Amino acid sequence: MSASLVRSDAVRRSLQNALTGTLRTAGRIGSGRLGIADFSYNVRMRAERSTGVKGGLAEPLVLLEHCHEIGAGGVQMNMGIRDELYTRKLCEKAQSYQMFVEGSTSLPKDPSDIERFDATVRTAKDSGAQVVRLAIGGRRYEQFSEAAQFMAFAERARNSLQLAEPVARRHQVKLAVENHKDWRIDQMLEMLKRLGSEYIGVCVDTNNSLALLEDPMAVVEAYAPCAFSAHLKDLAVAEYDDGFLLADVVLGRGLLDLARMVDTLRKANREIQFSLEMATRDALKVPCLTERYWATFEDVRGRDLSRTLRYVRANATPERLPKVDHLPQDELVGLEEKNIKECLLFAREHLNL
Repeated sequence: MSASLVRSDAVRRSLQNALTGTLRTAGRIGSGRLGIADFSYNVRMRAERSTGVKGGLAEPLVLLEHCHEIGAGGVQMNMGIRDELYTRKLCEKAQSYQMFVEGSTSLPKDPSDIERFDATVRTAKDSGAQVVRLAIGGRRYEQFSEAAQFMAFAERARNSLQLAEPVARRHQVKLAVENHKDWRIDQMLEMLKRLGSEYIGVCVDTNNSLALLEDPMAVVEAYAPCAFSAHLKDLAVAEYDDGFLLADVVLGRGLLDLARMVDTLRKANREIQFSLEMATRDALKVPCLTERYWATFEDVRGRDLSRTLRYVRANATPERLPKVDHLPQDELVGLEEKNIKECLLFAREHLNL
C-alpha cells in the first residue's frame, strides 16, 4: 500500500473518531454562550471533503450536534437551501440545547440571483436564525491592484446590499456585514448610512481590521452601535521585511482586551451573540510597506501606519505565531479541535460566555 493511501486512511479514521468521540470532553468544558462560526472548522471540513467522510461538519445538523457536545452556545454557519422538514429539525434541536443559530451566506450578485439569496435567508430563519452574516470581499490589498478596482467593488457591494435589503425586511432577518479585511471604518459606516436600513448592520470581527491599519479596540467601539453579531478572535503579531505578520491565536494568549471588547458590544446590543472564528493556520502577511498594498488606500493617513507599526514592534512575539501549515492533515485536524476547545474554556472562565 502506498504512503499516500496509508495517510488518507489515517485521516479518515481521525475524522470519523472526531465525529463521535467528543462526549467525554463535553463534561469537562461545560456549556456557555460562545458559539462557533463554521470557518473555525475550515481544516476539518477540507479534510472531510478530500477523504470522502460522510456526515461531516459541513452538514448543519452534524455541526450543531458537535458544537453542543464540546460546550458551545451556538453556531454561525452556511446552511445552504434546505427543506422545511430539515429546518424544523435543526431549529428544534438548537432550542432543546438552548443554543443560538445564525446564518452565513453571500449577497445576490444581480437581480437574477435574488431567488437564491431569498431561499438561503428563508432557510436560516426557519432554522431559528435572527441574524445572517455576510462577507462581501476578501483582503483588499491582495485582491486589488488599483484604486479604481476597489471603487468598482464597493459600488457592486452597495448595489447587492440594496437588492438584499427587501429580502431581509420581508423575512425580518438582520444582515450583518463582516469587516473582512476590506472595509475601513469610515467606508463601512458611510455605506450603512447610505443604505439607511434597520436590517443591515455589522458582524464585528475583533481581529481583521488590524490588517487595514486600524486599532482593534477603536474598530469595536466604532461598530458597536450597529453591531448585530460578533466574531471573537485573539491575535499575535511580529515584523517581517514587507510589513507585519498577523495570526489568530487561542483566546487569552494574544494581545486583545477581549473582556473590554465583549463588554462594549454587549452594552450596545444586549442581544448580540458571539461566535469564535479562529483559523488554525500560519500567520498572514500584511505587506504594508509595499507599493501594491497602498494602491487602494489613497486616503489613509501616515499616522495610521506609524501607529500600527509601533504597536507591532512593541508587542511582537514571533515565538507565539503558529507554524502549522506543514503538519500532516490528521495532526492539523486534531490541533484545530484542541484550539477550539481551549477557546471555549477561556471564554467560559474569563469572559462570561
